[in-house]
Amino acid sequence: MGKVNKSKSYVPFHPENKKPFTDRISSASVGKIFTDCYDFELRTLALGGGEIKVGLCFIDGIVSGSDVAEQVIRPVTNDSRFGAAESEQQAMELMMSGLAYGHTAKQRWDINDMVSDMLNGFCAVIFESLGAAVTFEVRTQDKRSIDEPKEEKSIKGSKDVFIEVLKTNSMLVRRRMHDPFLKFRQLTIGRHSKTTVTIVYIENLTNMSLVNQLHKRLSKIDIEAVNSAGDIEQYVVDEPRCGFPQLLRTERPDRFCTNLLEGRVGLLVDGLPMGFLAPSPFVQFMKMPEDNAYHFVTASILTVLRFLALAVSLLLPAIYVAVAMYHQEMLPTRLMQTIIASKQAVPFPTAVEILAMLAAFELLQEAGLRLPDPVGQTVSIIGALIVGQSAVEAKVVSPVVVIIVALAGIAGYTIPNQDLSAAVRVWRFVFVIAAVCGGFFPMMSVFCFLVYRLCALDTFGVDYMYPFSQGGPIMILRALIKPPMYSEKLRWPEPKPVNRRKQR
Repeated sequence: MGKVNKSKSYVPFHPENKKPFTDRISSASVGKIFTDCYDFELRTLALGGGEIKVGLCFIDGIVSGSDVAEQVIRPVTNDSRFGAAESEQQAMELMMSGLAYGHTAKQRWDINDMVSDMLNGFCAVIFESLGAAVTFEVRTQDKRSIDEPKEEKSIKGSKDVFIEVLKTNSMLVRRRMHDPFLKFRQLTIGRHSKTTVTIVYIENLTNMSLVNQLHKRLSKIDIEAVNSAGDIEQYVVDEPRCGFPQLLRTERPDRFCTNLLEGRVGLLVDGLPMGFLAPSPFVQFMKMPEDNAYHFVTASILTVLRFLALAVSLLLPAIYVAVAMYHQEMLPTRLMQTIIASKQAVPFPTAVEILAMLAAFELLQEAGLRLPDPVGQTVSIIGALIVGQSAVEAKVVSPVVVIIVALAGIAGYTIPNQDLSAAVRVWRFVFVIAAVCGGFFPMMSVFCFLVYRLCALDTFGVDYMYPFSQGGPIMILRALIKPPMYSEKLRWPEPKPVNRRKQR
């Protein structure tokens, strides 16, 4: 076993090490921090072309070079602006009073704060004798354009989506809600990434205990970096081991704002093109933003259809296995004769057929998702038509099994949320295996266990299966049947909003 090299510069991580740098602010100390960083720029400027020298440093690539030249270098070296400064203290006061063109200026006396600003798109003007700096925001504007929704298709709604820039996402929310009570509370997560996370809520509407609870959970996250949605989601949900989603994820700002108006709390993460919402009971994952755009009769029919499709996608393959293997007496005689005739030339039992076709269906779906769009669509069509048809003609699987698996897959595509759809796909296999073991009795045992598990689950103090578990008949009917907009006087009670009155 090799000997560990314990150098003096090595500082083991501890949650209390919030300020790793203790040097005084100076050009030398900043240059030492950014040693071996090719994108670090440091130069010396003469204030107003005089005798007072200041250091200018920034990270090239995350700041705009033209903005640095126009907003900082040009006014700082202008004699008419800073030529009369007799000391660094006076120059700093003039700079903070607006003689530099930067729209955002911050006075920094701690080198950790200055480095944090630089890594977030600021340049720093360093005053050597004072051990202080003034930082100006000159962040580059290079970013992905606001495009149309890819995952949550918009038919009668807005066509913009969240992108990877936090300020742009905040702007998209502000554009829809011109409310001074709309608040954005920021935190920083990630020891290396220093990712900015923003809690979004409406002050006079959202229950503050919910906001504080989310803030507390986010503050306890201790990870190296935030690079994916799971880096946040798995740390803030109540039961991370549960396969069902507990935090609603959306790429559409209109859906995000609609849920904020219901009293929920939102979460925006810098670098992630999506927003999170809590609390998120099961029924929220079955709703679509288009429900408010359609006529209430149409929206109600589509909602009921989605719930029926959920049941078909989850249980249909298992029901077929249970009936075909153990409970043939449940089928009409002519249907049973058709199934027997289609299986006579197939060498595999029903259980193997169903499991193999479900596995093949998942492989085709994953292949279509991972490949580029034109190739993925071609693979999905070829797999569905040619492979399925060839398997039936070769007597490897029966036509009935292909129909059952196809119906379950198509029904699963109607589920609005991809996280919920993935959980249904996993539990579909569990129900089929249970049905293989003994028919309806093991299958219904697993179903009762799943229902019990979901009913016992809470999400931020709200019952996960609300209103089906404790909402009462009226709330259950409201979850399935959408009333007209003019009759929805009250908000949903499950986020516990401060004011339930929605309209007069």
